[in-house]
Amino acid sequence: MLEENKRLIQRYYYQMWNLWDLSLADEILSETFAFRGSIGTTTQGRDGFKEYMMTIRAAFPDFSNTLEDLIAEENAVVAVLTYTGTHRGTIFGIAPTGKRIEYSATALFQIEAGQIASGWVLADRLELLLQLGVIIPSV
Repeated sequence: MLEENKRLIQRYYYQMWNLWDLSLADEILSETFAFRGSIGTTTQGRDGFKEYMMTIRAAFPDFSNTLEDLIAEENAVVAVLTYTGTHRGTIFGIAPTGKRIEYSATALFQIEAGQIASGWVLADRLELLLQLGVIIPSV
């Protein structure tokens, strides 16, 4: 079961995020999927999550995830990730900069009945804002 849960999260990141296959949401996310994202967004249900994904895609059309590690325990899976992309659309009220970004995140997922019931992403938002030039590093 632990390996199945890991494969579910691999599909989530590779097919839904890297290939932008939003139709997969109906198969692998529970109807009441609860999500808390690194950009300060919370969503409830599949449709709200699909809208969130489109917000990210509009800001970073080439957004990609690299899974660095997956750890599974009972019905939980933790993913360690690296995000990359190019800032081509508005996000956080920040106009497109054309800058290439790369930052790290950790995500915690709860699996129920073979579907992802919830996800909570904790990303290095400070690093993202530094790369976008919104925050100037102190000396």
